[in-house]
Amino acid sequence: MAIKGSLKEASLPDVLQLLSMGKKTGCLSVTHRSNFGYIYFDKGRIAYASIVNRRDRLGDILVKSNIITQDQLEDAIAFQAKVRDKRLGEILLERNAITREDLHRHIRMQIEEAVYFLFTWTAGTFNFEPDILPEEQDLLVSINPESLLLEGARRIDEWSLIEKKIPSFDVVFDLDRERLGGSEATLTPEQDQLVPLIDGRRDVTALIDASGMGEFNVGKALYGLQTAGFLHRVGKSKSAAAAAAPDGKIEEHRNLGIAFYKTGMLEEALREFRRVLELREGDARAQFYVGLAYSRQGKWPEAAEIFRAAADQPGARGAVFHNLAFALERLGRFEEARSELEEAMLRGGSDDPRMHTSLGVLTLRLGSAAGADEILTAARPLWGKRPPSAAWFHYAALAAALTSDVVRSIALLVEGTGHHPHSAALFNNLAAAQERHGDQQDAVVSAERGAHEDSGIPQLHKNIGDYFYRASQYDEALESYQRAVKLNPSLGEDIFLKLGNIRLRRRETEEAIRCWERALELDPGNAIIRTNLSAVRGAA
Repeated sequence: MAIKGSLKEASLPDVLQLLSMGKKTGCLSVTHRSNFGYIYFDKGRIAYASIVNRRDRLGDILVKSNIITQDQLEDAIAFQAKVRDKRLGEILLERNAITREDLHRHIRMQIEEAVYFLFTWTAGTFNFEPDILPEEQDLLVSINPESLLLEGARRIDEWSLIEKKIPSFDVVFDLDRERLGGSEATLTPEQDQLVPLIDGRRDVTALIDASGMGEFNVGKALYGLQTAGFLHRVGKSKSAAAAAAPDGKIEEHRNLGIAFYKTGMLEEALREFRRVLELREGDARAQFYVGLAYSRQGKWPEAAEIFRAAADQPGARGAVFHNLAFALERLGRFEEARSELEEAMLRGGSDDPRMHTSLGVLTLRLGSAAGADEILTAARPLWGKRPPSAAWFHYAALAAALTSDVVRSIALLVEGTGHHPHSAALFNNLAAAQERHGDQQDAVVSAERGAHEDSGIPQLHKNIGDYFYRASQYDEALESYQRAVKLNPSLGEDIFLKLGNIRLRRRETEEAIRCWERALELDPGNAIIRTNLSAVRGAA
């Protein structure tokens, strides 16, 4: 269940404490004006955190800690510009510039600093979406939120004082060097680092970037210098911001859009990508993400249209055609989907197991279980050392079952649930395969495990009910069937027929009649239901 609210009503530390105590897993996103940050949780512990459009200071932290040199950092950043899907830490690891232990220690510092900075936001909104995980390339940590709350509370108290002298980050300061030179004041290490950078032109944001220190440390250093009378304000940098290059504005909206998309805030993501398209018509990357957002909303005609526009761009990547194929498949346009998928493979996707999985699914939908089985089996080695996706296991097992190889289907699903223990759909399929094979007890265990992972799948509750019904455990069957129809009142006439039978056994005749009437609505030609109704009404 999502948790939403205003930071004026519930402070961020309070929200963190709530998620920690509840051992929640998911993403907490925080929005304040044009600022956006997010914190990922794994069973109540912080796994990752970041703030959008805030310069990634990992490199600066590593240089300041004498882990790497400035030259190494600049070379890594230059290389990163060419391969945008790689994190700076990954690049430095590959170049043996740092050890994994050093990287994880400083990643933890970076994440803690992001959380501390979010603590200073006293206005805005928060939104927690369960079960959303960070991207695979994010280096994760495991931090108890309670360990950050005391330091966070201290910083909040200090920040309320700092804000009185530094109300915004666009303030520009100049330094009274003559007065500072004639003073006997002892500067802190942070102030020593900052003094050479204060030139009457850089605003606070620029000082943060140039120094490599976090917002809090820079703010605290400036507060001390101004309180001592060594600083004076010379204005704001708004005019420079107004003249910023359109590319910078586009990148800002794009970064926000990607962050909103990753955290499940799809309408907000669409808003940001539409702004990108307003500033740069036909921007292929923005079109791609708009298509992804439409797909997640189930708006398949809109998704197909925008992916088609992106595919028509010169040099469109295979991923665009892959997603276009998926949208067309959902619209039932299978032959068109196959054509686009073949184009995706020609554009660099020939070794992509996900595309081969999609081809197997299309082949299955086109009616060839044997062809799908062959394609999906051939796709398995393409995953390499990684376990295949839950979708691959789902369709590979389905293809095996449809070719009458139920034993192999069960083996695939057992392996799949081992790799994806939170996939309720795989447990549901495993239960169905085990039941078909005659393993009734195993089937109910698998179904109950699936319902535990996701209690919102009606078919799982129906499967459990069917097991209890066959075992003549009618009270348990009734309970499971009721859960199923509450989630989906149109699940099928079969469940209402059995509900009617159970009600009649309990001498609840009126309830039995209501259940059978509902079953007849769903299947007007069912002779068994009509016979039951006639017999009960005649007896009444």
